[in-house]
Amino acid sequence: MPPTDHWWRDAVIYQVYPRSFADSDGDGMGDLPGITARLPQLRDLGVDAVWLSPFYPSPQHDAGYDVADYRSVDPRFGDLGAADKLLAEAHDLGLKVIIDLVPNHTSTEHEWFRAALAAGPGSPERARYIFREEPANTWQSVFGGSAWEQVADGQWYLHLFDVSQPDLDWGNPAVRAEFVSILRFWLDRGVDGFRVDVAHGLVKEESLAEWTGPAQMQEDPDPDAPRPPMWDQEGVHDIYREWRAVLDEYPGPRILVAEAWVTPEERLARYVRPDEMHQAFNFPFLVESWQAAPRRAVIDSSLAATSAVGAPTTWVLSNHDVVRHATRFGYPPVEGRMLGIGADDPQPDVGLGLRRARAASLQMLALPGSAYLYQGEELGLPEHTTLPDESREDPTWERSGHTERGRDGCRVPIPWEADAPSYGFGPSDSSWLPQPASWAEYALDRQRDVPGSTWELYRAALSLRRDHQLGTSTLAWQESSADVLAFRVGDVLVVTNFGTAAVDLPAGARVLLSSEPLVDGQVPTDVTVWAQV
Repeated sequence: MPPTDHWWRDAVIYQVYPRSFADSDGDGMGDLPGITARLPQLRDLGVDAVWLSPFYPSPQHDAGYDVADYRSVDPRFGDLGAADKLLAEAHDLGLKVIIDLVPNHTSTEHEWFRAALAAGPGSPERARYIFREEPANTWQSVFGGSAWEQVADGQWYLHLFDVSQPDLDWGNPAVRAEFVSILRFWLDRGVDGFRVDVAHGLVKEESLAEWTGPAQMQEDPDPDAPRPPMWDQEGVHDIYREWRAVLDEYPGPRILVAEAWVTPEERLARYVRPDEMHQAFNFPFLVESWQAAPRRAVIDSSLAATSAVGAPTTWVLSNHDVVRHATRFGYPPVEGRMLGIGADDPQPDVGLGLRRARAASLQMLALPGSAYLYQGEELGLPEHTTLPDESREDPTWERSGHTERGRDGCRVPIPWEADAPSYGFGPSDSSWLPQPASWAEYALDRQRDVPGSTWELYRAALSLRRDHQLGTSTLAWQESSADVLAFRVGDVLVVTNFGTAAVDLPAGARVLLSSEPLVDGQVPTDVTVWAQV
């Protein structure tokens, strides 16, 4: 019988990018013991669960999303004993643990792909991947260049991402059976769920039909536009129904979370029907600009789509693949900067970006459903927008011919202690990506117990969110001017001022929390307030 503990419906889940969270041994690379040591800080912040980006053995051509072994831990990060210790410590602290699963592709160093090359054309080993005698189409890789690569015997394999990431053939029963086994391996070790990478991409249209549209994970938001043959195919839903049945055998519940860049929201909602996944990332909300009307529209459409299938909505502003929202909101709304900023690009207004980021976060954390936080956003961390190009490791940088700077700027190791080596990231000065000198001011020890700091704002918001049960309440919009969004959720009134002039709160309102101080009792521009009336 499926479990009935629905902790995930209103959970606040904190994404840990293992390379950049905490380094226990001073080699400049974050690791599992480092994460374990810092878990008490996440408990103190008030999150409910931790999601770990990949820590599996990998040649690291794509920061661990090129997996060579799904049942082990890369020595850079520790070993299975360290993973077990992390799980035990998290559970002792009352934290759930979700891990990344990367089923669209393996690494070229995975034993399956090595066997495929050795066995040759027509073999069962090669049938686990998508090999053809010649490129079946002119598809382009998301990371730039052709999506087809030739091997020594003349055949070509499909890779929607880096050349080191050959796509699996999910029409092959052996592939499906292998991933059910992988699920059980980690469920038996105690993980509480899986975030499924490229969840909309596993199944390709059978004929591999030609597609001349853009090489990107996002679909055209126009519901009448043709659907790309590599994304959001009907067959993915059978896979997730099979996985859901496996997870429902375990106590918990254990959950599945889709990374699916699918539009419109009604199609995304199909991934979270009652017998499929539990959650799907809300990318339309993430990419929306800092403007009142568009944000209200995406909130409405998100809630409506998930409500239709009985699922909770998720909310997210930053992750390891996009420019941090403290930087995005420092640009004019129409610019929509999402991927990679360099030193010679126009630079953001840092103060404005942080002010809007705090307001956006406070608004997001009041919305009903589940919220995702990306490590460092609770410190107000901006993107590293002046990262030296020679330090970049994202394959997008090379495969685009140095025209796309990629995602390294949001992946820089985070600061814990202002005056420590590598700002407390590790015991040495080493960090796999260079940290900007300005990050000392964002360190946790400069913010903890400091009224008005971004960390204390998040901590207070998470505490109030839990006390007032905002995640399980219903949203009701309130009458307001065009530049203001006001809604009630539970017994809390939430007001965000997007305009240029301060606005009044209702008479008798008692402020619970504000992203910036009020001025003469009014809500200034780019500020969110939680109040009771």
